[in-house]
Amino acid sequence: MKTPILLISALALAACGRGDHIGKAPGFTPTAGGPEQQAMYYASQPLGHELAPDRDQSSLWTGHRASLFGDRRAVKPGDILTVVIEVDDEAEISNSTQRARTGSEQLSVPSLLGIPQRLDQRLPEGATSEEAVGLNSNSKSTGSGSVRRNEKLTLRVAATVVEALPNGVLFLSGTQEIRVNFEMRELLVTGYVRPEDISRQNEITYDKMAAARISYGGRGQISDVQQPRIGQQILDTVLPF
Repeated sequence: MKTPILLISALALAACGRGDHIGKAPGFTPTAGGPEQQAMYYASQPLGHELAPDRDQSSLWTGHRASLFGDRRAVKPGDILTVVIEVDDEAEISNSTQRARTGSEQLSVPSLLGIPQRLDQRLPEGATSEEAVGLNSNSKSTGSGSVRRNEKLTLRVAATVVEALPNGVLFLSGTQEIRVNFEMRELLVTGYVRPEDISRQNEITYDKMAAARISYGGRGQISDVQQPRIGQQILDTVLPF
């Protein structure tokens, strides 16, 4: 009796991810309480030159970040910068293997204390023990494989500096959600960057992010139709054939 109840509970929990958009558009992920908001609320103390009062507020050469020539690049938790994702990768691998092998073994006993001659007298007409054993083998193996991948993706997303590590490296986290009719497109970006790799335009490319995690997908009624049913996924996992 417990097995059907557990199975129904598991299926109900698995369907919860789709239950929020049955008959309606999928909802946005709440931003309140997220890591980006926490970093902005509890940002570290301003830099030293930001605390020092400007001698001349009308000067264009002040060291303040808000000045005309100030450095507006992200340097501390709570700052925002743009992550540029331009993926245009193409890989092609082709392998071919061919192997052939031929073997032949022959054993003859022309004389062994006169035993073959005596044995031939007892064998039927035409039979002889001169060639006692003969073996032939022939094997051939041919294999070929080919892999070809082509990926292209161009995206830009604003990310927030969530944490500044002791060595000065910054940890970024960025999310973006766009809803079109009943389909939600999601973009998630996380990774570690060096402050010196951030450009003067306060941008950084994905290839300069360590441990980069980029996810571009969606959820909604169209995505649900493209995915196998939950029961089918379970059967594909447990069935051996």
